[in-house]
Amino acid sequence: MDTWAFLGVLLAVTHYVSGQNTVRWCTISPAEETKCKAMAEAFTRAAIRPSLRCVVASSKAECAQKLTKKDVDAFSASVKDIYDIGKLASFKIAAGESGVDGRGITYYGVAVVKRTNTAININNLKGKKSCHTGKNRTVGWNVPVGYLIDSGKMSAMGCDLSQGVADYFNASCVPGAQSDPASLCELCVGDGAGKFKCEEDNNERYFSYNGAFRCLVDDAGDVAFVKHTTVGENTDGQGEPWAQALPSDDFQLLCQDGTRSPVRDYEKCHLARVPSRGIVVHNDISSSVVYNMLREGLQKSEFSIFSSTSFGGTDLLFSDASTTFIEAGNENYIEWIGRRYYDILRAVDCSKSDVPSDLRWCVLSYGEQQKCADMAVAFNSKNLIPKIKCVYGTSVEDCMKKIQNKEADAITLDGGYIYTAGKSFGLIPAVGESYTGDTDGSIYYAVAVLRKSNSNIQRFSDLKGKRSCHTGYGRTAGWNIPMGLLIEKGIIRPQKCEIDQAAGEFFQSSCIPGANQPGIPKNLCEQCIGDSSGQNKCEKGKDLYDGYNGAFRCLAEGHGDVAFIKHSTVFQNTDGNNTEPWAVHLTSREFQLLCSHDSRAEVTQYSRCNMARVPSHAVMVRPDTNHHVIFGLLDKAQAFFGVSSALGFKMFESKAYEGSDLIFKDSTITLIGVGERKTYEEWLGKSYMDAVVAMECSASSTVFSLSSILLMTIVSSLVSLLTL
Repeated sequence: MDTWAFLGVLLAVTHYVSGQNTVRWCTISPAEETKCKAMAEAFTRAAIRPSLRCVVASSKAECAQKLTKKDVDAFSASVKDIYDIGKLASFKIAAGESGVDGRGITYYGVAVVKRTNTAININNLKGKKSCHTGKNRTVGWNVPVGYLIDSGKMSAMGCDLSQGVADYFNASCVPGAQSDPASLCELCVGDGAGKFKCEEDNNERYFSYNGAFRCLVDDAGDVAFVKHTTVGENTDGQGEPWAQALPSDDFQLLCQDGTRSPVRDYEKCHLARVPSRGIVVHNDISSSVVYNMLREGLQKSEFSIFSSTSFGGTDLLFSDASTTFIEAGNENYIEWIGRRYYDILRAVDCSKSDVPSDLRWCVLSYGEQQKCADMAVAFNSKNLIPKIKCVYGTSVEDCMKKIQNKEADAITLDGGYIYTAGKSFGLIPAVGESYTGDTDGSIYYAVAVLRKSNSNIQRFSDLKGKRSCHTGYGRTAGWNIPMGLLIEKGIIRPQKCEIDQAAGEFFQSSCIPGANQPGIPKNLCEQCIGDSSGQNKCEKGKDLYDGYNGAFRCLAEGHGDVAFIKHSTVFQNTDGNNTEPWAVHLTSREFQLLCSHDSRAEVTQYSRCNMARVPSHAVMVRPDTNHHVIFGLLDKAQAFFGVSSALGFKMFESKAYEGSDLIFKDSTITLIGVGERKTYEEWLGKSYMDAVVAMECSASSTVFSLSSILLMTIVSSLVSLLTL
């Protein structure tokens, strides 16, 4: 039996098993219907199964409706159409179209800069000048604007993307933006004679791919948003006269990690990968049957699937630029599009209908209610939207429940409560606080500190039988994080949730202020020294070894081999920064960090060598809330009422309301977008999550749970003890 005969038998068996005898293809124009019928006849002549039948619709949206009603089985659609269809119907991706490279990529959206402009990177584009191919065009508008918003670098209050771009860039050329803020057309030049400025056609010199690149070449802009082939088509002797003398090496790409790369490295350095068209099929249809039918039609029939000229149109049924079909790789349309590009599309898919009239903030005290009321008045005075309304909750859990039940919309929570809000109530982070002014925003890193001279400890398992210094019993950096890490690594294995007993057996002796309680092993207080008169040994808040500085002093004075503290503690107590007798002669070079990946590092390397990154507080909302709307409001608000506010309402101050950390933490420097950390797990981070999960226990003889362990320890610690 030859190959084609064997393939035919195999396909026939597949069709029989799947029960798919006919595929009903959706067409959206008379020309497409004509081409579809011709393709169906050609497939029949070539004995390709299943057979093809054509169904007429007026648009891709109607095709989606027919797909939902099971009136059609399949059709080809662009990525943007597939994204839109995903909001209307449930479906699978059976295959993708592709050019000769077989990768299924239309192009990569890139950000190009001049090599000589060394100061610019993807993280500092705010205030720069930008060149775009045109308003609402994919590579010149949707990709960069969507990327900048999704990554949290840009905000757009009330989903006004044009105003958001105008606020972000100093000036731009965005052909077609004549009705938008004037700065979006400021860099455009028209035909060079003063006519057609900012028009969305070739009369504008800086229109489309080549035009946006020329805008950069002419030094009108600092960055050009184009496709990956644009530079090559206009350098090294290629392109129009203005471009032919340009060397491609004079230009570089901005990468998402803040670095820059040569223009040839677009596959690893780009803002978005834009796929070619995909084949949408009903969930009841076998993807492999449709894929094999198309592949066989391409190989066995004489029909020109990727040509539309004979039918009086372009891109009929399929893209004329395609040459083959490729396997989808993933039937889920979001995974097929790619999570990064999907998030970009979602970021620019923001309209006034996504903006609620009110944002109901859940408050927990009289002071918070007062501050919330003043915040509502202040925001309204600047015409910020949506308007703030205040809803009183009897507890944090009550607020979480109110948000889940759509009785409230938002609340700011710390790490422990973020875990509960996400796991138990399905909430997601919308905005984060930053206490450093950068986009990480972390409160601190929890670290394990050793003396550099102590070479006997190279990994966490080496701590067995050693002496340990802790900030306090139940505290985050000094107890929850290190114990969670030891449990997660399997170094200690508590029986029946008896973590205290496991710690007492693991360490030779310790100082854990607050562990002087009945039932807790006595050796966990053995290294404590009490107050200045020797009294109150191991008393929380009274022992000299209590807290961050105390735990470090315990290590420095030789009462421990390791101290579990936060990353800044070493610097605050060495190199002359603490003049107390016990610390005045200490240098930071005397100490090192023990890394969770079983190595050691200098104390300055805490961002990569730590037990956990303790996350900042975040505004939590329902998953059906557009988090870009929330950041758009608060980012605009902090421009008026943030740390630089001279008079009037201050978002990050609570003293006027006889409290602290009301609504927002008082030490907040700026509010940040969540970027890629869109779920509670991503916001908290793997190391923190691992420690939290490891500290959870559910023994048959107890009723302990996360709420009784985590919220009594991590949450209370963060609320009361982590004031920076």
